[in-house]
Amino acid sequence: MPSSKEKTPAWRMGGITAGPVEDYLYSMLPPRDEVLSEIESEAAKRHIPIVGPVVGRILHQMAMMIGARTVFEMGSAVGYSTIWWARALSKDGRVFYTDGDRKNAAEARKYFERAGVSDRITVSVGDALELLSEQKQEFDVIFCDVDKEDYPRALRLAVPRLRKGGLFVTDNVLWSGRVADKKNMEPSTKAILEFNRQLYNSPDLFATILPVRDGVAVAIKK
Repeated sequence: MPSSKEKTPAWRMGGITAGPVEDYLYSMLPPRDEVLSEIESEAAKRHIPIVGPVVGRILHQMAMMIGARTVFEMGSAVGYSTIWWARALSKDGRVFYTDGDRKNAAEARKYFERAGVSDRITVSVGDALELLSEQKQEFDVIFCDVDKEDYPRALRLAVPRLRKGGLFVTDNVLWSGRVADKKNMEPSTKAILEFNRQLYNSPDLFATILPVRDGVAVAIKK
């Protein structure tokens, strides 16, 4: 938990769970290693979008629970969540990192080397949705953290590329509580609302939204 003199890092988001409860969740976390801690620090200073350690542990745990060997990540930034995924896989597992920024990818590669997981990660630079559309294989996990206006399209692309029993996991689905504001007509909010509706109504998925950090949707393919 940050002291009164420390600024709360932006990646903690806030607005979903009660402040004292959120503080408690973060206070319970074991220390992260040097690489993850450095990314968290850089993300706080440079406003880099990362999922943070509470969600990172959820991602890691979900991969372990289903024995995941392949993860396709849409929107990887500097690779924070990628490392959580990679460390949950077996030695022959693979995470597909995607980001549209070459500088992000270059920075991520350095973190992967230091974290000892570079041999389990395939790095691709470009539009994450286009890169997913080119995939012919099925994945154990598909993680969505792209531009929010693209969420409905991401859902349509992900379902046929997910194995039965696989997980489709999506970040920011409560959008700092804006999904509950009926007056909010921002394109990003409208896209997330549509995405959440389609997710819960999908005949191929069984979905739940976890009200942690900024909302994490977890859907298993039937």
